[in-house]
Amino acid sequence: MIRSSRPTRRLIGAVATVAVVTLLLSGCVSWFRAPTATSSTSTPTGEKVAADLQSFYSQVLTWKSCSGSFQCATVTAPMTWKTPGQASIKLALIRKQATGTKLGSLLVNPGGPGASGVDFVRDNLDYATDKTLQANYDIVGFDPRGVGRSSAVNCGGATVLDHYNYDIVPGQVGSDAWIANLEQENAAFGADCLKGTGALLQYVDTVSAARDLDLLRAVLGDTKLNYLGYSYGTFLGATYAELYPTKTGRLVLDGALDPATTDFEVTDVQAKGFESAFRAYLKNCIGQKDCPFHGTVDQAMTETGQILDQLEASPLRNSDGRLLGANTMFVAIILPLYSKDNWPYLNTLFSEVRKGVTTTAFALADSYNDRSQNGSYNSNSTEAFVSINCLDYASDSSIASMRTEAAQLAKDAPIFGPRMAYGGTSCAKWPFQSTRVRGPIEAKGSGDILVVGTTNDPATPYVWAKNLAGELDRGHLVTYHGEGHTAYNKSNSCVNNTVDDYFVKGTVPSKDPEC
Repeated sequence: MIRSSRPTRRLIGAVATVAVVTLLLSGCVSWFRAPTATSSTSTPTGEKVAADLQSFYSQVLTWKSCSGSFQCATVTAPMTWKTPGQASIKLALIRKQATGTKLGSLLVNPGGPGASGVDFVRDNLDYATDKTLQANYDIVGFDPRGVGRSSAVNCGGATVLDHYNYDIVPGQVGSDAWIANLEQENAAFGADCLKGTGALLQYVDTVSAARDLDLLRAVLGDTKLNYLGYSYGTFLGATYAELYPTKTGRLVLDGALDPATTDFEVTDVQAKGFESAFRAYLKNCIGQKDCPFHGTVDQAMTETGQILDQLEASPLRNSDGRLLGANTMFVAIILPLYSKDNWPYLNTLFSEVRKGVTTTAFALADSYNDRSQNGSYNSNSTEAFVSINCLDYASDSSIASMRTEAAQLAKDAPIFGPRMAYGGTSCAKWPFQSTRVRGPIEAKGSGDILVVGTTNDPATPYVWAKNLAGELDRGHLVTYHGEGHTAYNKSNSCVNNTVDDYFVKGTVPSKDPEC
C-alpha cells in the first residue's frame, strides 16, 4: 500500500483497501445486521509464562455487544516486551461468534501495515471469510499496536495528514534541492508523530505486534494460534511463526511478503507488478466502447506516462483547493489495480483528467488514504503505515544510492518506477531507527502453513509467495492463476476449498493445487 503523494518505495498492500474502494465509490454499504449478541467472557489458557508477563496472560476478557451481532473487548499488553512492567497499551478486538460447532478463534489481519482488523471484520465479514469459516470459528478482528482503536500513532490530525498525503514537494524531482525539501518534510512529519504519540512510537514494530498476537491467542483461550493474514498480515503471521513455532495452529498467509527482500527489492518488484497489472487492464480495456485509450497497449502506456509528466509540470486544482500532481494521480491509478472488479474506475479517471476534471482522481486517492469528503480522516492508517515501516525496514538514504536505484526503477518499470523512487527519504530522519534485520523466515518446528499467491498480484507479487513458501520449514504454496490482490474468498472454488479444508479438517494439499 502506498501512503503519500511524495515518492515512497513501499507499496505493501491491504485487502481492506479493495473493500474500501468498492464501498465508498459505489455508494454501497455492507454493514452486517443480525440479532444483538450478548455479553460473555473468554477464559485464558492458564499457561505458564514469565512472572512479569503473568498479569497480561491471565486476563479474563469481558465481551460486550457492539455493531449489532458483534462483540468487542479490550486487551492490555506491555508497551515494550523487553520491560513489560514499564508501561502498558490497549489492543482492540471484535468477534463474530461461530454459528456452528466452534473449533476455536480465527484471528484475521487485513494488511497495511496500518489497516484496522476491527473495521475489516465488522464492515466486511463476508469479504474476509466465507460461511464455512464463520460456522467453525469465532472470527476475531484486531487492531495491532499503533493502529485504529488500539493504542494508536497520532501525528497531529487532518491538516498534517493533508500536507503529507497531497502537498507537492517543491523543486525538480531528483535534484539536490528537491531531495533536501523531501527529507525535511518527512522529518517534520516524524516529529509530529513523536509529539502526538509519545514513547509508543518506538514500539510499533512487527516483532512487538507478533508478541501481542501470542498474548491475544492465550487470553482468547486457544493453545495454538489459528490465523488468516492478508498482504502485510502475512509478514505478521510469518513473524509469529518464527517467534512461536510450537504454538502455530493453522495459519494461512494470502498475498505474501517475502521477509528476506531488501527495501529496494520490495520497491522494484512492486513497480514491475503494478505495471503488469496496468497492462492487463489496458489489454482488457482497449477496443471497448467506454475505454479512454485507443491503439496498442504500448501506446497507451506511453500516453499514461505523458499524462503523469503533464501533471508533474502543471497540476490540476480540485474544487477544495488541493492540487492533483503526478504522485496523487499515481495513487489514484494504483488503487483500482488491487482488484479487477475496480478496473472500470480507471476508465472514468482517465476520461475526466483529460478534460481537466479531478473528481474521480481525488475520490480514489481519498479512498486510499481513508479521507472523508468533509476533510476528516476515518483512521490513522497513514500514520501507522509510515511508523511501522520505518521500524521494519532499513533503507539507504544516500543521494548517490537513491539516484542509482531511481535509474533502475525507470528501466524496470518506465511508467510507474519513477513515481516510486527516492523512498529512502521517508525514514532517513525518523525519530527511531529500524530495529529489524531482514532475512528469510524458516519457523522450524511450526505446523503446516499455507501460503497463497496470485500470479498477477500487483501489490504482493507472486514471486514473494513462492519465496516464502520455500523459506518456511513447513510452507505449502497454493497458486491462483489470475488477477488481483489476494485470492481467498475472492477468486475461485479451488482456492476457497483448499483453505477451508485446511482450517476445518486440517487437510494439507499434497502438492500445489494450481487453482
